[in-house]
Amino acid sequence: MLFIVTFLLGVGNFALHRAVLESGHPLLAQAPWLFQALGGRVSLAIEFTMLLTAMLMVAAGSTGWAWFYLGYSAINGLSAWLILSGRI
Repeated sequence: MLFIVTFLLGVGNFALHRAVLESGHPLLAQAPWLFQALGGRVSLAIEFTMLLTAMLMVAAGSTGWAWFYLGYSAINGLSAWLILSGRI
């Protein structure tokens, strides 16, 4: 069950990440070059690596990684909401 929840959180993280990249927000111009490289694809690859790591660890029985990824997703969601709603 935790594996499925982690996967669904990852799908949400990818959707939010892509929406922020496509928003054209001025804050993106201040991001390090790593996150701007190839139109944000490098940052999406990092997002994928984080999801893959979390899913592998959860599949191995580590519930701590599920909680970590849930916290990461909450912070990611809050950040995306702040950027996309224009509050930042």
